[in-house]
Amino acid sequence: MMPLALQLRARHRRRLWLAAAAVALLLLMALASLCLGARGIAPGEVLRILLLPQHWQAGIADAPRAVLLELRLPRTVMALAAGAGLALSGAAMQGITRNPLVSPYTVGISPAAAFGASLAILAGAGGHAFGPYLIVAAAFACAVSCAAMVLAFAALRGVSATMLVLGGVGLTYLFGALTASVQFVASEQQLAAIVQWSFGSLNGITWREVSVCGAVLLACAPVLLAHAWALNAFAAGGDDAAAALGFPVRRVRAVVTVAAVMATASIVSFTGVIGFVGLVAPHIARLVVGGDHRWLLPFSAATGALLVLAADLAGRLLFAPVIIPVGIVVAYIGVPLFLHLLLSSRHKGEL
Repeated sequence: MMPLALQLRARHRRRLWLAAAAVALLLLMALASLCLGARGIAPGEVLRILLLPQHWQAGIADAPRAVLLELRLPRTVMALAAGAGLALSGAAMQGITRNPLVSPYTVGISPAAAFGASLAILAGAGGHAFGPYLIVAAAFACAVSCAAMVLAFAALRGVSATMLVLGGVGLTYLFGALTASVQFVASEQQLAAIVQWSFGSLNGITWREVSVCGAVLLACAPVLLAHAWALNAFAAGGDDAAAALGFPVRRVRAVVTVAAVMATASIVSFTGVIGFVGLVAPHIARLVVGGDHRWLLPFSAATGALLVLAADLAGRLLFAPVIIPVGIVVAYIGVPLFLHLLLSSRHKGEL
């Protein structure tokens, strides 16, 4: 039998190779997203526009440059940020609650955002000059309010993982019912706008939305990554094990939850409900690299980014010029992949 030190070294090398493969795959998928579409752009032309100064780009027409820089590039960056943020939040919440079924959707954040957006559309925000911003603000406010209610409910009972999950599930059903009530009284035009928002889409994404989501994600991701050891303790033995190892249980759970909520709320406020990534991407990453959150969190982010980017690319190309919302396509892509990995791992005796 191989000594433990050699086993750890081999596992570390394997994870480094997997990390390199994940980065390469992300770059290739991003390049494909930038090249493919209603108007194809050659990979060499894309790289010239992105990497070379403008005075060295002689021979490149203005139209491809505008399509790339103003339409496809912000959409691609948003897909990467949305997938990474949702998956990272899902992995952190699953670790902190020791529940593999927890995700930003199942604790009520995404349904709350959908209710806020629906309420703003019903109030007539869609016809206002600042309508898109009002809808985003309403969605964000409701998502954060839902998280505050979950934390307040859990605090009444000691901020336990069970209370977080049960409170989130209850609020999920509540906000789902509220959204259905808004749809019931909405006009035909408002109903179409509400349903379109709830699908989850990257249409119309601009650099302003990308900058906001990117800034929030850059603030929240280091917080979650810094708590990787604490998440390992929670996932291994729950609150008692984490407390025995010296981690302040209540503070860690509150900080991780708030960071995950802020990242998720900023994403779904702009993209609509993309409910599958935060649940499944961490499971796929866990099957590949194991349960150590030092590796699981970044691999979950990479997996989520790949899922959303692949789903958006498929939604743009399969039935062009019709664009299928990414929230629909991501389930069609992610579920078979997840089931395949799950069955393969079970067959190998890894689960």
